[in-house]
Amino acid sequence: MTGFGGSAQSWSLVAFCAVVALTLLLCVLTGPEADDLPEFYTGYRSLSPLRNGLAVAGDYISAATVLTIGGIIALCGYDGIVLALSALLSLLLLMFLLAEPLHNTGRYTMGDALARRHPARSVRVTACLVTLAALVPMMVVQLAGVGELLAYVLGFSDIGMRDGCVAGAGVLMISYAALGGMPGTALVQIIKTVALLGSGLVVSVLILRAFDWQPQTLFHAAARQSGAGDAYLTWGLQYSSSPHPALDMASTQCAIVLGGACLPHVTMRMYTAGTPRQVRRAMSWAVSSVTLFILMLTVICTGATALVGHDRITAADAHGTTAYLLGARAAFGATLSRPESLLFATVTTAVFLTLLASVASMTLACANTLAHDLTASRATPPAPARELALARFSALAVGVPTVLLAVLAQRRSLQPLATVSFTLGASAIAPALLYTLFWRRYTRTALLATLVVGALSVLALTPGTTLVSGTPLSAFPDADFAWFPYNTPALVSVPAGFLAGWLTTVLSGRRATDRERTRYASHEHHLLTGPPPRRSPR
Repeated sequence: MTGFGGSAQSWSLVAFCAVVALTLLLCVLTGPEADDLPEFYTGYRSLSPLRNGLAVAGDYISAATVLTIGGIIALCGYDGIVLALSALLSLLLLMFLLAEPLHNTGRYTMGDALARRHPARSVRVTACLVTLAALVPMMVVQLAGVGELLAYVLGFSDIGMRDGCVAGAGVLMISYAALGGMPGTALVQIIKTVALLGSGLVVSVLILRAFDWQPQTLFHAAARQSGAGDAYLTWGLQYSSSPHPALDMASTQCAIVLGGACLPHVTMRMYTAGTPRQVRRAMSWAVSSVTLFILMLTVICTGATALVGHDRITAADAHGTTAYLLGARAAFGATLSRPESLLFATVTTAVFLTLLASVASMTLACANTLAHDLTASRATPPAPARELALARFSALAVGVPTVLLAVLAQRRSLQPLATVSFTLGASAIAPALLYTLFWRRYTRTALLATLVVGALSVLALTPGTTLVSGTPLSAFPDADFAWFPYNTPALVSVPAGFLAGWLTTVLSGRRATDRERTRYASHEHHLLTGPPPRRSPR
């Protein structure tokens, strides 16, 4: 039983169908022409700062934020709030350190930014593989979350219905990416961000009103209902079973801060602005939107613990992923009138659209790298119409296996998959981008070493963590092959990625050739000034 009345379920179903129809129509209307590559990849770099900022915020506000971090806030209090603030710090890192350099040196994909400095097929192929390895696990998390959300809100108990929901969401994500390209997915992200912020603001106001507008009263009530007492308001509750809780917490934060700033579906948004000034303004809008949402997420999920209680939250889901919905439902009171049912349907629809929009952006990033990075280094690049057709087919090629994986994964803990994505971003992509953009001596061999060592260290260490086995909340709770002492391998894999690039460069011991010096001078010029502005032919 979900605890939601028939009226709330009916309105939610109607709202889900309406949103699907509307967003698909908008993707078709805004989609590019059959041979218009610049529009498909970047929308002609014509998005206004406000729209681009809302789209970037939409990429940050994903299932990992709403469901996973929201659940940790509800169950562990302080630790979850710190993780949410780490996500905001990640966006600030992107804003102040990487946004403009990526806009100036990149074109369509992360591989473009790396290959401008080291133009080699091996660089593009490796960047493509790392992009897929970082995004596919997160796509599985989003899709499985769609199945869980629909099953929970609409009261589906049959496994086949859940699998059907995941498959239907997979068809939608492929359609958004293949038909809409960058303009379509950006529009869906903008709608999702506005809906999520608007509905969340209403719920936050209702929860604060229930506690006489006193945040401290809310937090103390949550601590009493959490079953942990004052430990709910101090750090370490999430890592109470870890032998090194402080290091475990630092490792998780390192993965979120560095990884979140460098994931390819986020960095590709830097190419949709026309000028560096527009990038700065867009990032300002993104930071403001994400800050507002984190405040609302904290209020809603803490309110869920205060109003519903720890036991009911874990009864619905052991990891607390339904805390956001339970908090929203509790804010409206014991019974729902028709207007309240409609408002609650807006909340559930915003969460549903959050999952769909995020996975569509990731699908587009994977399709772009498959179509562009694997063909850009050829002696004779394909015609624009052929490359665009390849990108659309790549969305299908990535989407179908992801749907199958999501069907299998939805009955297990999804936290290891989200951890793999963020840690890969922190261990492989972050050092590769930072060294490529800012270190003059960085070599092509060192770039490949950074990507390969960083990625392999994550993939080798993650199976040994307690997120995968060894505890009742692990992905495989009945097995115990955990040997790594931390939940997240970032404390080892991030230094490994940085060290691989540094050692390979230093140990090469050779001086740069005239050709390499000329190439870096060109790279530095683009890094500082950027490309000339592009105008839409329309």
